[in-house]
Amino acid sequence: MASPPLPASVLDLAPVVPVVVIEDVGDAVPLARALVAGGLPAIEVTLRTPAALEAIREIAREVPGAVVGAGTVIHPGQVAEAVAAGSRFLVSPGWTDVLLEAMRASGVPFLPGVSTASEVVALLERGVREMKFFPAQAAGGTAYLRSLSGPLPQARFCPTGGIGPDSAPDYLTLPNVGCVGGSWMLPQDAVAARDWGRVETLARAASALSAGGTCR
Repeated sequence: MASPPLPASVLDLAPVVPVVVIEDVGDAVPLARALVAGGLPAIEVTLRTPAALEAIREIAREVPGAVVGAGTVIHPGQVAEAVAAGSRFLVSPGWTDVLLEAMRASGVPFLPGVSTASEVVALLERGVREMKFFPAQAAGGTAYLRSLSGPLPQARFCPTGGIGPDSAPDYLTLPNVGCVGGSWMLPQDAVAARDWGRVETLARAASALSAGGTCR
């Protein structure tokens, strides 16, 4: 299976982007294969563990159906490391001008994190229209994003943080939301047991989500 080409926007790869924390590099490939088989090709591996970069490298090399990216990118050095490991997109929980320029120079799509209207306006000034909204639930959830869609309709978001299968469809109904990020398809007990069949089943249900909870 060839790696799927990136669409015009990373927000359009799938309705849900799994947010993955990998502790054991040995889990990376089977976990990614389960997600891809379930219809979730975009996989955000967070740079929160020592295993993260090697996990990205393994997924990029061994799971051609995956579009693997790096999350929790918080300083410029991580940008180069993540891209060298095979990341095809970058996600940050927040941004600075220095980090933004490093992500822009990387040549891969990126989603800088925002949680306020002022941060959104600042990114729009800099020519960035696609962003991560984080922490979504704590920062105001669907009500906040709905409020932003009036004055700032040109901004599109991937909300992440506290979102689950019950709340995801409410986000996906918003005109300024392209996809959501979450980890509910990767319950800790399933990952610990290496129950990749369960992960695939949960991923398949997530891939079918759209506004109102129906398949798109």
